Order: sequence, then C-alpha cells, then structure tokens
Amino acid sequence: NKRYLFSQPTNLPNLFQSYLHSTTTTTMKASLALFATIATRTAAFAPVAQPSFTRNMSTNAVPLANGAMSFDRVCREWRCKYTGDKATSESLEEISKLVDEYLPQIKAASKDATVNRLVCGACLDFKLMTTVPLEDFGPWEESGHAPEAEFLEKLKAIEGVSQVETQTITNMVI
Repeated sequence: NKRYLFSQPTNLPNLFQSYLHSTTTTTMKASLALFATIATRTAAFAPVAQPSFTRNMSTNAVPLANGAMSFDRVCREWRCKYTGDKATSESLEEISKLVDEYLPQIKAASKDATVNRLVCGACLDFKLMTTVPLEDFGPWEESGHAPEAEFLEKLKAIEGVSQVETQTITNMVI
C-alpha cells in the first residue's frame, strides 16, 4: 500500500491553503514595497499647501471679502450682442474695425492699461475690457471713460448689434 502525499482528503486543502497564504503574503509585501517607493518618489510633485490668501497686497489695494481678496485694478467693460456665425458675421467684422479705430485712444486711459477682447460664438457676446490701475481709474472715470460715449454711439449704429451695455468691475490677475 503506497502512501501518496495527497492520499488523504484533508491534506489537499491544507497544502493549498498554505500555498495561498505564502503567495498572498509575498504579493502583499511586494505591493506595499512598490507603493512605498512610488509614494516617496512622487512626493516632490505633490502640491504645496498654501494659506488661502498669500498674494501681496499693494499699498493702495482695496480689501474685499473680509481680507480674503483685494483689488488694485479696475476694469470698464463694454459689451453687446452681435448677429451671425462668428466666422462670417458682418456685425462682428464691423465691431473689429471699430475696435481697431479706437484702440490707441482706449489704451491712452493709462500707461498701464490692458485691453482684452472676448468673443463668444455660442451666445453671440462681444466684450471689450479695459483694465487700469486703481490710481488711474478715478481720472479716467471723471473723463467719462473716454472714448466710451463716442465708441458706444458708433457701436450701436452697427447693423446687427444689440444690447449695448457697460459695467465697472475689478479685474485682478491671481
């Protein structure tokens, strides 16, 4: 009568369980080692936690939101709706010509003026945003945001232009 290793029915499950335990333990140890290596090597790429408000406030900045933000630049926005597809719109083309005509005068609002043009092809919005330092905004506002009145009058005369509006807002690069 030969005895085999697997001759008894209870040996097979025990051997299998022992093999599984050994394999699982080895796999888990290898996985943990790999995870630890990856975690320590990629820590250099993790974002650094910063306080919610770290930007330097200029000496003439105006605080907002209990000091959580501030501004020292003010923007005057001129906006309207145009008609047609953005790629072929005749009204948008005429607006562009008007901007080109007035851009030197608009930039004269301040030596530090920035002018941004925004066009939305989906909702047919056109916006021209002129941002100046806070100390330059007061004099520009007193002049009626020159050349705003003349520019808006010509803008309203363009066929296909509607809803001509203005707004004064802060505009900060953060």
